[in-house]
Amino acid sequence: MANLTSRSRSVPWIYRKSRFLIAAIATLGGVLTAYLTGVKLSGGSALCPTSGCDQVLSSPYAEVFGIPLTLFGFLAYVAMTVFAVAPLRIDIKENRQLRSQLENWTWLFLLIGGTSMAIFSGYLMYLLAYKIQALCLYCLVSAICSFSLFLLAIFGRDWEDIGQVIFIGLIVAMITLVGTLGVYASVNSPKVDTQNPFAITTTSGPAEMALAEHLTNTGAKKYGGYRCPHCQAQKEMFGKEAFALVDYIECDPSGPNAQPDVCRAAGIKGYPTWDIKGKLYPGTRPLEELAELSGYQGPKNFQNSGEG
Repeated sequence: MANLTSRSRSVPWIYRKSRFLIAAIATLGGVLTAYLTGVKLSGGSALCPTSGCDQVLSSPYAEVFGIPLTLFGFLAYVAMTVFAVAPLRIDIKENRQLRSQLENWTWLFLLIGGTSMAIFSGYLMYLLAYKIQALCLYCLVSAICSFSLFLLAIFGRDWEDIGQVIFIGLIVAMITLVGTLGVYASVNSPKVDTQNPFAITTTSGPAEMALAEHLTNTGAKKYGGYRCPHCQAQKEMFGKEAFALVDYIECDPSGPNAQPDVCRAAGIKGYPTWDIKGKLYPGTRPLEELAELSGYQGPKNFQNSGEG
């Protein structure tokens, strides 16, 4: 009895508590991503002290194959929770061999899952800092959860073959990174739509989205023609997602949803022309100028800004 007690005490606490810690952290991550998935699907606004949370959810990086990215995160956290607690449901006294086998297999799955989640979260942090350029507290908490799961998967048990752990980790990391870059390839390098040469090819940043919303909320309108190269340049400054929010009026009679009578009534002489606070501003305008003319006070780090 004394030997068993001594042996039990010699086992590091992290080995004895790691599965419980993994389950608790994964549950937290699951609740977090479930909430964000609900916000994304409902089109609502996240409870967040900064506007960055909504900017992230509205960015083109927030969906994968048309499905909210947070839903994939939720499923990953649920899987990690199941892997962590599954062996604990088996009584070690009644079926020691089955529990031992299940522990070995689930630790392997925890290592694979923790590694892939950490790599993917690292890439998302890169997007958050350099592409989206917004502060999202939910994203940061989720990233901390992912990296914690990764560390616990490595240091939470006494691996017999550390070389195998390193090998598996590197393979999973490479596959995850290549897959992640492939998934977001179309977002980072948009292709021209050959069936619609007038399609907008740029993506929108948080500043473009915020400016477009402000212009619409203050009653600003953009008059243009779908075949006008200067109008196309103006659209590219906003990006696809942001320009969809702009109150745009098509003046070319052959264009989609054309309203030439409205354009004539407004006194439009050429394209593009902006109507801001009741005054007409012809020509392609830099986003910085549109912000100043409309009294916009939000972020102005426009990623597509340029002179027309």
